[in-house]
Amino acid sequence: MQSVDFTTLMASCAELRKDWLPAKVEQVYQTDRYTVVLALRTLDKKGWLTLSWHPQAARICLGNAPPRIPDTFTFSDQLRHQLNGYALIAIETPTPWERVVDCQFAQRPQEPALWHIYLEIMGKYSNIILTDAKNQIITVGHQVGTSQSTVRTVQTGQPYDPPPIPSGENPSPDTSFEHWQYQVSLIPGTIEQQLIKTYRGVSPVLARSLVNSSQINPQTSTKELTRDDWQNLFISWQKWLKRLENEKFDPTWTGNGYTVLGESSSQSVQTLLNDYYTLHLDEEVFIQLKHQLSQKIQSLIKKLRRKADNFQQRLGQSDKADDYRQQADLLMAYLHQWQPGMKSITLNDFISNQPLNIPLNPEKNSIQNAQALYKQHQKLKRTRTAVEPLLQEVLTELQYLEQVQASLHQLESYQTREDLQTLEEIQEELIQQKYLEVKQQRQRHEKDESHPYRTSSPSGFEIWIGRNNRQNDYLTFRSASDYDLWFHTQEIPGSHVLLKLTPGSSPEQDDLQSCADYAAYYSQARQSQQVPVVYTQPKHLYKPKGAKPGMVVYKQEQVIWGCPQRIKAEIQPSD
Repeated sequence: MQSVDFTTLMASCAELRKDWLPAKVEQVYQTDRYTVVLALRTLDKKGWLTLSWHPQAARICLGNAPPRIPDTFTFSDQLRHQLNGYALIAIETPTPWERVVDCQFAQRPQEPALWHIYLEIMGKYSNIILTDAKNQIITVGHQVGTSQSTVRTVQTGQPYDPPPIPSGENPSPDTSFEHWQYQVSLIPGTIEQQLIKTYRGVSPVLARSLVNSSQINPQTSTKELTRDDWQNLFISWQKWLKRLENEKFDPTWTGNGYTVLGESSSQSVQTLLNDYYTLHLDEEVFIQLKHQLSQKIQSLIKKLRRKADNFQQRLGQSDKADDYRQQADLLMAYLHQWQPGMKSITLNDFISNQPLNIPLNPEKNSIQNAQALYKQHQKLKRTRTAVEPLLQEVLTELQYLEQVQASLHQLESYQTREDLQTLEEIQEELIQQKYLEVKQQRQRHEKDESHPYRTSSPSGFEIWIGRNNRQNDYLTFRSASDYDLWFHTQEIPGSHVLLKLTPGSSPEQDDLQSCADYAAYYSQARQSQQVPVVYTQPKHLYKPKGAKPGMVVYKQEQVIWGCPQRIKAEIQPSD
């Protein structure tokens, strides 16, 4: 993930100063442990200022409105108490060429600042600090004591000291070409690294941009550069300083990130930063959450399978109940053949007349041995009566969790915000079903709802595909009409697929085959060549009382064979 460098920070602050000062603070809300948003209102607009000290995504920019859920963080409580109703009057950089922003707040725009928020954008050491007018620390996002740092502590009650000044020279447009070249080439190394090490405020992204714009390979040694190379690079250097001085920035997307030094732009720095970091943070949350849910589901399925195997073994043993009764009957019929001290006796079976060996307890007589066999027969019969419903309960639960696991497998990678919403709905469902504990977690906005994936059949009919159990229930029991057709893999966990038809329309065989292929692809049998798929009308579907989400019973179904590889070839033609 690309970090906010000094140039990007200056671009964001310049835009905020131009469009959002002064502004009244109407609300303070903390969305997570690293992000606070301030509701700002000017004379003509309202927006949410994001202040983030995230280790990889620290930034200041206008962002999205927070979710409508209670804010439980104590840090934002303190900010709210001090800043609500105050005016944001200035956004400054107190230390030259450092990524520290001083947001100043006063009772009225023309009055002196009474509160300061210092946002320090320093990678994993990023922090946010509230101080009073005398720079006394009131509260801090992350307390830093002597056990964490021997260089600089940041704690409530102590005076605020800016971060230590790093080594390097301050860039200046007045620096001559000869001095600049001498400084950069003083210690031999790649030109990209030497620019970073020599001057403050130069990030890897900026250094690479300057070098590439001068038609120089970033890995070229300073010893190998020609005078023309040095002059071209110095021109790019001066252009960069000029843009900083004039606050002329053009935010633009690049192949693997963004830049605020583009040639032209139709968007604001605020929009670019918010879109970039929202996308990458959502992707990070997606990867972590999917891993956690997959591990939990896999563990639960493993336990249930062990339990099912144990029940099936006990049922297998109960199948021998009639054998014990048969042995007891034989023993009672041939009491006269028993002799004291016998450990076994061989008697002819009543039906087959074949010899049958019956183990005996030598300490018991023949009647006592027969009674013991009758008791074993009754015990095994009771075991079957008790175990069969327990096994069915385990198998039903196992079927449900395998359905959830299939939904997780379908979400292979993060593509859009819908993917994360779909995953969060799975998490919420598992919490509701008591498989996960309710913990402090990222909350979705009330209006955030994922929707079934939609595509078209060869004849142009809509095909809806559920990607989690909430979507499956929605399309099966809420959006399906009497004219539609419902598809699902036969006895295989997978998505519900709906072919949306209009009154009087009739699907072709290609339409049915396309739906079967999608049902097979979005199932646990995705890697197979052919998969049996059932389809029926929605009126033949029902959910048993007490059934878990996504579970459905169907009747009057027809079977068609789906080919998931056809869909895979369409979605991933390079495979």
